[in-house]
Amino acid sequence: MYFTLCFLQCFKKRLLKCTWNTHFSPPRAQLTVCLRAIIKHDFPGRWTAIVDKIGFYLQSQNSASWYGSLLSLYQLVKTYEYKKAEERDPLLAAMQLFLPRIQQQVTQLLPDSTVFSVLIQKQILKIFHALVQYSLPLQLVNNHTMTQWMEILRDVIDRGVPPETLKVDEDDRPDLVWWKCKKWALRIVTRLFERYGSPGNVTKEYFEFADFFLKTYAVGIQQVLLKVVDQHRQQYVTPHVLQQALNYLNQGVSHSLTWKQMKPHIQTICQEVIFPLMCYKDEDEKLWQEDPYEYIRMKFNAYDDHVFPTTAAQNLLCTAARKRKEVLPKMMEFCHQILMDPNVDPRKKDGALHVIGSLADILLKKRIYKDQMELMLQNYVFPLLNSNLGYLRARSCWVLHSFSPLKFHNELNLRNAVELVKQNLIEDKEMPVKVEAAIALQTLVSNQEQAKVYIKPLIRPVMQELLNVIKVTENDDLTNVIQKMICEYSEEVAIIAIDMTQNLAEIFLKVLQSDEYEESEDKTVMALGILSTIDTILTVMEDHKEITQQLEGICLQVIGLVLQKPIIEFYEEILSLAFSLTCPAISPQMWQLLGVLYEVFQQDCFDYFTDMMPLLHNYVTVDTDMLLSNPKHLEVIYTMCKKVLTGDAGEDAECHAAKLLEVIILQCKGRGIDQCIPLFVEAVLERLTRGVKSNELRTMCLQVAIAALYYNPTLLIHTLENIRFPHSPEPITAQFINQWMNDTDCFLGLHDRKTCIIGLSILMELPNRPAVVESVAAQIVPSILLLFLGLKHVYASRVLAKQESFTRSTAAEEEENEEIPSDEDEVNESKQMILQQHSTPAGQDDEDDDDDDWDEDVLEGTALEEYGTPLDYDSGLDEYQFFTAALLKIQSTDAAWYQSLTAPLSDDQKKQLQEIYTLSQQRKNSSVKGQ
Repeated sequence: MYFTLCFLQCFKKRLLKCTWNTHFSPPRAQLTVCLRAIIKHDFPGRWTAIVDKIGFYLQSQNSASWYGSLLSLYQLVKTYEYKKAEERDPLLAAMQLFLPRIQQQVTQLLPDSTVFSVLIQKQILKIFHALVQYSLPLQLVNNHTMTQWMEILRDVIDRGVPPETLKVDEDDRPDLVWWKCKKWALRIVTRLFERYGSPGNVTKEYFEFADFFLKTYAVGIQQVLLKVVDQHRQQYVTPHVLQQALNYLNQGVSHSLTWKQMKPHIQTICQEVIFPLMCYKDEDEKLWQEDPYEYIRMKFNAYDDHVFPTTAAQNLLCTAARKRKEVLPKMMEFCHQILMDPNVDPRKKDGALHVIGSLADILLKKRIYKDQMELMLQNYVFPLLNSNLGYLRARSCWVLHSFSPLKFHNELNLRNAVELVKQNLIEDKEMPVKVEAAIALQTLVSNQEQAKVYIKPLIRPVMQELLNVIKVTENDDLTNVIQKMICEYSEEVAIIAIDMTQNLAEIFLKVLQSDEYEESEDKTVMALGILSTIDTILTVMEDHKEITQQLEGICLQVIGLVLQKPIIEFYEEILSLAFSLTCPAISPQMWQLLGVLYEVFQQDCFDYFTDMMPLLHNYVTVDTDMLLSNPKHLEVIYTMCKKVLTGDAGEDAECHAAKLLEVIILQCKGRGIDQCIPLFVEAVLERLTRGVKSNELRTMCLQVAIAALYYNPTLLIHTLENIRFPHSPEPITAQFINQWMNDTDCFLGLHDRKTCIIGLSILMELPNRPAVVESVAAQIVPSILLLFLGLKHVYASRVLAKQESFTRSTAAEEEENEEIPSDEDEVNESKQMILQQHSTPAGQDDEDDDDDDWDEDVLEGTALEEYGTPLDYDSGLDEYQFFTAALLKIQSTDAAWYQSLTAPLSDDQKKQLQEIYTLSQQRKNSSVKGQ
């Protein structure tokens, strides 16, 4: 052990020294990864010395040693970057030493614009960003310290870049250290403004800082950023720097101080910065021509570097148009002039349509504009759907998608829109146009009832073309489109469901076999989308038995492929497919799959048990005769549950395992599974003898035994009397009943309370009562009354939810005015309300009536209630009648026992008991009338 510790200490020293002395990027990058792993594991407990080592080199007058030590410090800060504020104490203690030093270093280096100097500056800014981006340590960064840092950040953003950088190829400029340094400075100021410096949008601990930030820094920083944005107009700014500058301005729109400064420039920014960014560009044209599939991928990837500035520009435009009344009319007039000009550059038309489409949500909520949008589509968009320029056809489809909720006054315009988009999907030769047309068509069909009628006769060629486009582009957005179309046209899809599913299975196989599948996350997302689409087809075809039978074979091939490889990231989806295939009935082939799943379970064990649960529930409930016809079936399911309950699967999986055992018992009542009851009961009660953290697992285990009591009371009591666990020589009976009585208030939802009431009713009616039942007699009826009180609220909340759903207003949205006067700030009222609620001292809430004082979680059903049992069916046992019958029978046959059960009741409890009797009779009369 001593040798090992000495070796580790030596290794850490050598690692630090190598990190600081290595001048080549690849080895240094690998060393810093190793360093982060060790810091995460050993700091602060086993490696406090790293602070002293970093501090020693940071204090050196030799700037050459700074960079390596800053890399090490960065790894230390990154380790704590996303931790909660209360977990960052070791870092903050270290930064008390380091923050003043690195601030001194960067201040000292600012006048020096050589590569090495700026590289160190950039590294210091990265450290500061990691320190403050998730949690701002105000005890470390007070107003004075923040002022010094803001001056540094402002200087970095404002200073020029060496003129010789303009000679570097434009694609390579973002990698130059001067631009990277600016990027990090901008990321910091934008993050500070968004997360901590925006009054009305911050949590309580930052109220004071937000006010200080806005009044002290926001305008000064914005002044520099307006210069950056203007520089983009004049010469060159890297995409990331421009993006962050626009993001900062976007935040500034909501505050009167920053808006007053921005307002004189906003029209220029909109027309000369935002608008050009939203126009079709040379690089777009090059990519469209050389690799249209990459163009599609890039346009639909919101995280692609290429679209960063455009997205930021679009966000700024939408915020300004929504919040400040001066912006929207001028921008709409600007776009209108472009669209009216027959000689204008087509790329400007693309930009104008891009702007208008981006503002669609706002325009459709303003009466002055929404009535003009149909005419705009008719005059400017429809003609461009036949343009000889592919990018204009694609943009026009996108605009129709954006305005798909528009209420058309002229049905002919809607028909034209649908026809033109359908034409672009089926007949266009350019794949980016087809993709935009597909999305536009689906949104029109979803939002316009009449559009759905127009496409109905054409659904076959439309769906076939959608499949072709998916096959060629492997675009995940289109799998969503096809899923929605399947749901809209479930009847029409029936005739082509088999061909569609076969096509989708082939596309899935193609994606898995592609060379780049392992490296490309997009391919995985695409494959997941295909599996989800197949599942959608199965769901809508559920009532078409002949079709489902043919789909089963195709789906089993896909399931087999995933399990054979195996590809565990698709397990959840293929288990969902198997679930869909076993809902209406279970074929012999699907019963064979149960054995395959058991083998998968043995290998990957607990990880996918909860995903298997819906399918396993189907095996138990859909075809119980077949389940019981082969003892192997029940043995496989029990073995899986037992392994989960005795392993370390976690309490969620254990709850599911116990639930499945309960379902089997309730499903098979009277079906001769007596030999299973002792095994099931022993498995769950043994689990209770070990530590249980959650009420849910405890009640779920108890519920299995309660279900066994319902199945056969004599068998359960006999089982309990014969179970012995190592820690106690006594039978488990007394422990079980005492635990049950202690936990009756933990049974939540409808099913669990109902099961508990039925179980307690059987318990008090036992002819040969164990002694322990006599000892808890005073608790039984009060516990049942508490459970009925909970049930009353559950039933009432469900009725109310149905009424609210039925009466929910479907009226068209009224005009919304979110504009802020120029001299006012936007205040996020909903967020403020939440913050105010969180800051209300305990005990000062309004006092509510007892009847209303029910936690929402108590009213809602438990997650496991979705796994139905015969007790949950409308024709199932009525708990009110069951309890009433049991208690009245006891009253008439065993007066002494009845007295023991009811004597402890208070007057209120007796009144509640009488209400239950009355309600029981009402429910009985109601069920008789309904027959």
